[in-house]
Amino acid sequence: MAENVTQSFLEGKHVVVFGAGYVGGAVASRALAVGAHVTALTRNPVTAGRLRASGCRVVQANLEEDSWHRDVRSADLVVNCVSSGRRGVEGYQASYVQGAHSIRRWGKTLGGTRPRLIYTGSTSVYPQDGGQVVDESMPPGADDERTQCLIETERLIAAWEGPSTVLRLAGIYGPTRHHLLDQLRESPAELPGQPEHYLNLIHLEDILRAIWCVGRADENQVGPVYNVVDEGRATRGEIVRWLAERLQLPAPSFSGAATPGRRAVRPNRIITNDRLKAELGWRPAYPTFREGYADLLLGA
Repeated sequence: MAENVTQSFLEGKHVVVFGAGYVGGAVASRALAVGAHVTALTRNPVTAGRLRASGCRVVQANLEEDSWHRDVRSADLVVNCVSSGRRGVEGYQASYVQGAHSIRRWGKTLGGTRPRLIYTGSTSVYPQDGGQVVDESMPPGADDERTQCLIETERLIAAWEGPSTVLRLAGIYGPTRHHLLDQLRESPAELPGQPEHYLNLIHLEDILRAIWCVGRADENQVGPVYNVVDEGRATRGEIVRWLAERLQLPAPSFSGAATPGRRAVRPNRIITNDRLKAELGWRPAYPTFREGYADLLLGA
């Protein structure tokens, strides 16, 4: 498959997007741009208005409920990009687990062959720590309930009565979403986290490339799970120093504590993308944080 993945295979197809936030909204926009018919489900009225203005057919509902089933009667490709807009374990349980149950019930109402289902999950399902190199053969696991919800969602996606793939996304950044850059622009003396811990990242553009790779491949070519992460293998300290230099700011120190609002310091591991490259020919447009943030700084 060519490195520069196009979305031309979507022309004239019906793409259904569940959860039209940062990633899902980009999926819908790109699909529309190449001539696909897009139905997007969102519970957010502001997002719904923006999607309608762009040309999407919008269903405004909660994914975990079944009321939307009657409004979405067909699909050629289904992309589940739902996130938990509600805080706490209850929000995760509703959006992810009950949402996946609802998708499966909806699937039973469709006639003929089930469409391909792609779910954008998270590399946070991996418990490995201590600088380990982590690939898809390593088992997920978690002590906390929210990550357990993500693991259960993956199980439900795998039980879809048709082809399905989980894309485990690393830390997402891209246009309008660059939290670390925003933090540094405030010139803090100290940042949370450990400077020697690896920070696994993926640019929005390369998430879309991964979705198109899976969406256009033959069913027998696609595996059940892929990590979607860049080639960076960079530490938090390395990234912060590089950004601070380009912003002409002093590099802050690190507290060693978790980011406020998070349960703990992120595990220290290197997530690999070897399987996605080998099996589907995916290549990142932004191989490391340097290329990705350089573009963001130019557009600032």
